[in-house]
Amino acid sequence: MPLTDIAFLAAGFVLLLVGGEYLVRGAVSIARSFGISPMVIGLTLVGFGTSAPELMASINAALKGAPGIALGNVVGSNIANIFLVLGIAALIFPLATNREAYRRDGPALILATAILVLMVLSGEIGRIAGAIGVALLVAYTSFTWWSDRRSLDAGAVMHGQEAEEVDEIPQSSMPIALLMGFGGLAAVLYGADLLVDGAIGIARNFGLSEAVIGLTIVAIGTSLPELATAVIAAWRRHADVAFGNIVGSCIFNILGILGVTALVMPLAVPPEIALFDVWVAAFAAIIFVIFAMTGWRIGRREGAVLSLLYVAYIAIQFSPGLRGMIGLG
Repeated sequence: MPLTDIAFLAAGFVLLLVGGEYLVRGAVSIARSFGISPMVIGLTLVGFGTSAPELMASINAALKGAPGIALGNVVGSNIANIFLVLGIAALIFPLATNREAYRRDGPALILATAILVLMVLSGEIGRIAGAIGVALLVAYTSFTWWSDRRSLDAGAVMHGQEAEEVDEIPQSSMPIALLMGFGGLAAVLYGADLLVDGAIGIARNFGLSEAVIGLTIVAIGTSLPELATAVIAAWRRHADVAFGNIVGSCIFNILGILGVTALVMPLAVPPEIALFDVWVAAFAAIIFVIFAMTGWRIGRREGAVLSLLYVAYIAIQFSPGLRGMIGLG
């Protein structure tokens, strides 16, 4: 029944978002109690923690034989992060970037996106590709931690500010922090199960491909934590935090989420993603890095353009006429 599928989808989103929030809060409280620096917390728990919904949703979809949702969620989340999340953040408050903070992270995003394109064009993302992705993510995170510890450069300051976005949360006692962390994890796991069941049902009932559902509805829903973080950062005029969160999420989506998902279950690539969507993701990454590394100001006009690009992308996904014009059938 469509209403049941929609209810599953909505309940899954709620559990993913609430569970992801408490998972991050609990993990940050535990990290602080062990004296871990704000810079490391910002680099790992805050930046990557917001990707927990995408990770659980993609793994669950792969295990249920829905590779279109699993891969579409990753590709669609990166497109949404740059066009939608960055666009809305810039509409709220113009963002001036610091190119020094992205001399490392910008090239890393381009490299990760190039790897995504190669994996998609191969037709299947197997366990070897997944292992390479995870290994590269570990190497990137380790190098970032090492370089930020060596000097308080712009990157270190940015990651420290990411942790400060969570500083207003009262520091909890260890039992409460553990309860928040494990309770949040349980909610994320169950929410991912409901979300994927609802998404598969909606695709079947409305005659849509699983890839379209993954690229749009699932991707938007699992990107809401990044949207919330970016909006709050823009409101507080922490432009580098908004950018840093998007960079960390996009890199983790490709190397971490896709890598771990492929390790669990190899993914067959839907032809439509190889033909169109992965190139949109590559285009979005290039635009993002150009803005970040040149220090260009992303004002409301640029934010409007990015937002309109996302509206156009969604229109293509749900319009048979537009899809036919670009050969998507």
